[in-house]
Amino acid sequence: MFERFSAGARAAVIEAVERARRDRAPAVTEEHLLLALFDAEGTKASFVLRALGVTDRRASLETELSDAHRRGGLSKADMEALAGLGIDVPEIVARVEEAHGLGALADDRQGGSRRFGRPTFSREAASVLERSLRICLGRREKTIGDEHLLLALTARPGVVAEVLADHGVTYEAVERALGQGAPTA
Repeated sequence: MFERFSAGARAAVIEAVERARRDRAPAVTEEHLLLALFDAEGTKASFVLRALGVTDRRASLETELSDAHRRGGLSKADMEALAGLGIDVPEIVARVEEAHGLGALADDRQGGSRRFGRPTFSREAASVLERSLRICLGRREKTIGDEHLLLALTARPGVVAEVLADHGVTYEAVERALGQGAPTA
């Protein structure tokens, strides 16, 4: 599938792998893919992120991703559902961190399924790559671009899509911005 990726999409995936390696993460995650798209310049995804005004709010976006990571990856929707059952997630996080240290619920275990120092892709990140292919084919396009990766990140339920939506980056908003003249990359 990687051979179908445009230069921009390929660069984003490579940057995501490098970012995971720098973070000493056991796997490339959706967050790594998103932040790699943020770092790209002159691509369709970078145009869309800039057009939607989210590049100016990167710090806020990263804070929300970090907060979700501290909660063990629970989205706001997950927290609301648990609150409906009488479970106070912020209180649980505070107690666990009090006993075991900051970020104790974050899945930052070292080691895992690495081979030769190369992080693998988490199930969620692999799903984003697969979905980007389906989106590309559904749009009758031949090459998977970084815009397809961004669309796939918004289409898959979870923390990244929720944080993006909170910042005005939805599937529909990305499609609209692409229709308004994203550069060809």
